Amino acid sequence: MDFIGAFSFDNLRFLLDGLQVTVSVSAISIVLSFLIGTLAGTLRFSNIPVLSRILGLVIDIIRNLPLLLIIFFTYFALPQIGIRFDIFWSAIAALTIFESAMLSEIFRAGLNAVPDGQTEAGLSTGLSYLQTMVIIIIPQAFRSMIPAIISQLISLVKDSSLAIIISLPEITHHARIIYGQDTNYVLPMFVALTISYFVICYLLSLLSRYLEHKRYKY
Repeated sequence: MDFIGAFSFDNLRFLLDGLQVTVSVSAISIVLSFLIGTLAGTLRFSNIPVLSRILGLVIDIIRNLPLLLIIFFTYFALPQIGIRFDIFWSAIAALTIFESAMLSEIFRAGLNAVPDGQTEAGLSTGLSYLQTMVIIIIPQAFRSMIPAIISQLISLVKDSSLAIIISLPEITHHARIIYGQDTNYVLPMFVALTISYFVICYLLSLLSRYLEHKRYKY
């Protein structure tokens, strides 16, 4: 096995190109899913007639579907109804849909954990319901949700590798191309993938610890 030869300049550059796609897809999906998940979780928590129930049904359906099926749906099924994305945005759409559903439940649980007296106190001071949510409830809930949110975002980064099924040129796809040309490179490429995903996910876990420390500090 030519371990060193697997990491030639061309192969490393090819892997880094794939890593850039992985990071880009993950970063965009994280931002979108966090925003959508926060909105969806807040709407469900607010118990808006009809809307909350419909939203809850949609979220429950998505949460109980495999991500791979959602990836297939965004890339192969949506074009059948006139909605077309390229591979890059299909992967982002699938990850965002799935992770938004997961994060919405985390966010709703965090809001439910805040004592009802906090809402009553905010309303009694003359704040509107929306102001009470933004100023009092959501900040308190968010502090308790940090570990679960970061854990879910770490899962999102790892789940991005599933987009290999639609040939997204991310790092796993590029590694497969490299060892497909020379089977001696299988182990080196898996080592490279392991290190790459570990570094990204470990950095996110460090962020979680930092935010946890800030939470207890204040």
